[in-house]
Amino acid sequence: MKKGLILLFVILVGAQYPLFAQNNTDDNSKQISLMSYNIKFASPTFEPSWKVRKEWQVNMINKYNPDIIGTQEGLKEQVDYLQDELPDYIVIGEGRKGGDDDEHMAIFFRRDKFRLREMGSFQLSNTPEIIGSGPDVNPRMVTWARLAFITRSTEGQNNLYPQDYRGHWENTKEFYVFNTHFFNGSKDTLARLNAAKLIMERVNQLNRFGEWAEERPVFLMGDFNCRPGSPPYKILVGNEENRETFDDSIEGGRGIDWILYKGNVQVLKYEQVDFNIDGVYPSDHKPIFTEMQLN
Repeated sequence: MKKGLILLFVILVGAQYPLFAQNNTDDNSKQISLMSYNIKFASPTFEPSWKVRKEWQVNMINKYNPDIIGTQEGLKEQVDYLQDELPDYIVIGEGRKGGDDDEHMAIFFRRDKFRLREMGSFQLSNTPEIIGSGPDVNPRMVTWARLAFITRSTEGQNNLYPQDYRGHWENTKEFYVFNTHFFNGSKDTLARLNAAKLIMERVNQLNRFGEWAEERPVFLMGDFNCRPGSPPYKILVGNEENRETFDDSIEGGRGIDWILYKGNVQVLKYEQVDFNIDGVYPSDHKPIFTEMQLN
């Protein structure tokens, strides 16, 4: 059966929907916080300008201190600024036309918590391995990473990895993160549907890796430019009649920004971040923030 993704949160407008679940303190579990944020490209016509709002975004990120951030629309100058002002993070991802060109789907992750095992990107096009392929204007892409928790024993605990360690996967805690920005506009309905199908093909390839006994969790975040119940949503999440997922979905608001997950994951808390300065927002999107537990 095709594996689906569980919708963690879908919101752009609407009220805040906090959710608290029972905390599992099992030694085999790890907690993680994620944020998805369309930071709004440095448009010369958008107010406030990037020069004004860039510091606000840094202050907001520092306030929530997420472990992983997926940003959309950031141009090179914007991604560079955030990287400089957020030294606790490593950033990966290239422009959607290759290298530094055009908007980035960047992934930031905490350097003290995760080790980068693998990374890559692909285009949402008929030739996904050719970076920059697709429409001449506003091509779309996905940035992805395989991350591992940095696991070290503390004083007084048994070391999971002794000096002569030659074991395999039993103590490895890894997961995947995908970050994307779908096509927008009424004429791009089919493009969004095909983008969802392509992403599911890539995600389903990760059901097993090497000799892993269990699937690794997968997180998909981004600006999907469509709402719950739309055809791309049903490809990724399913529906009430045919929910090809591991669990029921959690939905909030009426928005187009989502975080989705699959695997042995428990939601501890989530919210729409209503960060503003005297009623002025640093982007035309509000971030999604969530705390999860990987069991």
